[in-house]
Amino acid sequence: MTTLKLILKTILYRPLYNALMFLVWLIPGHNVGWAIIILTIIIRLILLPPSLKAVRAQRRLRDLQPKIREIQEKYKGDKTKQSQAMMEFYKLHKVNPLGSCLPLLIQFPILIILYYVFINGLNTARFDLLYPFTPRPEDIKTIFLGLDLARPDRFVLPIIAGVLQFIQGWQMMPAKTLSEDQADKGQAMQSMISKQMLYLMPIFTVFIAGRLPAALPLYWAITTLFGIFQQWWVLREKPAAISESPQAVAPIKKSSWLYNRLTKKALKEGETITKKGVEVTVRRKSK
Repeated sequence: MTTLKLILKTILYRPLYNALMFLVWLIPGHNVGWAIIILTIIIRLILLPPSLKAVRAQRRLRDLQPKIREIQEKYKGDKTKQSQAMMEFYKLHKVNPLGSCLPLLIQFPILIILYYVFINGLNTARFDLLYPFTPRPEDIKTIFLGLDLARPDRFVLPIIAGVLQFIQGWQMMPAKTLSEDQADKGQAMQSMISKQMLYLMPIFTVFIAGRLPAALPLYWAITTLFGIFQQWWVLREKPAAISESPQAVAPIKKSSWLYNRLTKKALKEGETITKKGVEVTVRRKSK
């Protein structure tokens, strides 16, 4: 066994397996279905801070799409200027294009470990993984709402998981702001890929889930449902303002170093002041 596998088994696999077995023992009837639902909710609550950060970053990028497309259209003939303008725009709005992806990477090892936990948690063959203080259920009931979670379910749970996957993807789809005639080839291609993924991912989910023990699509359905409510909550929040240009600045306080600098020295239109990492360009106030 490699060092990485040993670490994952010690800090993730065994604790999650013991948590599942404890819930199976605790629940009347020792039904593994309810144990999977409860464990899934607990895990999603533990991962709530990074997942909320990812959803907010994704929502922010969605809200900024009209301005991003304007920049891409304005500089479509000069990729260097387009990249510089995009970086300034992201910096102005404090957005990391990868911000919606990086926090989710934390969840991938847990998802993989849960796959094996649920597979091994459907019988009593791996009780050797239990801690000495973890109670052992006498038996494990795998029948949940008429479905045997130890065997593949071809229809019910996979279809539910696929429908929920579609709803979750549809929630974060950006609004159409450019017609096909206005959009360049790159934007049209990106829009087409997004639409294809919206419909293909649920189909892929149904196809894969129908070939796995039903415990896995049950977990996937619950975690996706949790994600839908999480996104709904974030989408209810008031969106942050979108600045028109990098020159947009807040009113200057009289106690600030910038105000003192401006009152002591007459600056010309377009002159730049740089201090403490802040760069400000003088602009006349529009009447």
